[in-house]
Amino acid sequence: MDSVRAVLIDIDGVLTVSWQPLPGTVEALRRIRDAGLPVALVTNTTSRTRASIAGTLAGAGFPVAAEDILTAPAVTAAHLTAHLPGARCALLNHGDIAEDLDGITLVGLDAPDTASDAAVDAVVVGGAGPEFGYEAMNAAFGHLQRGARLVTMHRNLYWRTDRGLQLDSGAFLAGLEAAAGTEAEVTGKPSPAFFEAALAHLGAAAGEAVMVGDDIESDVLAAQRTGITGVLVRTGKYLPRTHEAASGTPDHVIDSFADLPALLGLKPV
Repeated sequence: MDSVRAVLIDIDGVLTVSWQPLPGTVEALRRIRDAGLPVALVTNTTSRTRASIAGTLAGAGFPVAAEDILTAPAVTAAHLTAHLPGARCALLNHGDIAEDLDGITLVGLDAPDTASDAAVDAVVVGGAGPEFGYEAMNAAFGHLQRGARLVTMHRNLYWRTDRGLQLDSGAFLAGLEAAAGTEAEVTGKPSPAFFEAALAHLGAAAGEAVMVGDDIESDVLAAQRTGITGVLVRTGKYLPRTHEAASGTPDHVIDSFADLPALLGLKPV
């Protein structure tokens, strides 16, 4: 780990659960920053903007600012601007993330649509919540049948909250893909483009970075496939059965983010 020059960190399940710091995580992040290592908090969270996330984390004592955070919505906006400029996008998401989708034309799922004059160019899926009911899902299905592209910020099946594991949008996404006979374009983790954006943000090469996450597939193994060293933590959504059934082996496994400074060889304060 002597070659590490940058640290990518998932937030939910690694630093916090339901936005409450996990034991030792604030102190661990301070040690990493005090050592001069550039840090990017990379998250598939789709319910809050970068500024809101930074404010909450800073209020809990984490040494972070908005520019340290890279969200799936922000990367999605860049993807849509590059690949679907001017597209009218119907957003299916829980939470207000319009600020991180600056420059994207958003329309309601109930936007009028006909086979000859499509009003919706893309259905964009974020994080699950009460909005993912039959009416909304069926409206999204209708747009897809009429040729709209399906873009998703992530494929997460579930995440951990203070009430336990909760179903996420990946479960609904699978149904939309099967029903519409299409495959979603993924913009957040585990998309290689997401990790490449994080590395560019930090000015680091893949071989100089580590990625710390609680999702073995989307966080750790996906990062490893781009050449980043993967570190799996046994917190958040971590489950032994998921670890055992994974498609690969993490480079490192630690009990908690609090153990990362020692793994990086940082001396205690």
